[in-house]
Amino acid sequence: MVTLTKAEEKIMKILWDIEKGFIKDIIDQYPDPKPPYNSVSTIVRVLVQKEIVGFKAYGNSHQYYPLVSKEKYRKGQLSKVVSDYYNNSLKQVVNFFSESKKLDEKELDEVMKMLEELKSQKND
Repeated sequence: MVTLTKAEEKIMKILWDIEKGFIKDIIDQYPDPKPPYNSVSTIVRVLVQKEIVGFKAYGNSHQYYPLVSKEKYRKGQLSKVVSDYYNNSLKQVVNFFSESKKLDEKELDEVMKMLEELKSQKND
């Protein structure tokens, strides 16, 4: 899975939300001040080259849509972080969250339930 720049991720988040759109539709989703049309168009063309975004031509206009789902991208990025920073160790990841974030009791119960379900699936 390719890693996107912050600007590319912003456009992908917009496309995942609106599902498909022209450059103008993408720009409309930005807060003021809106980025220049040419800047957004250039980034979208890069995403097309990376095969992350596809398009349908309508004469001289192009309607863009994501080729990679948000879920697939998120999983790929999380796997990369776990691999690069935690030596592929779920234990190290859980330890990080337990030390750096005060988890409330409900979150801890949910995590424990998920781990128990995972454990039972491994035993099946």
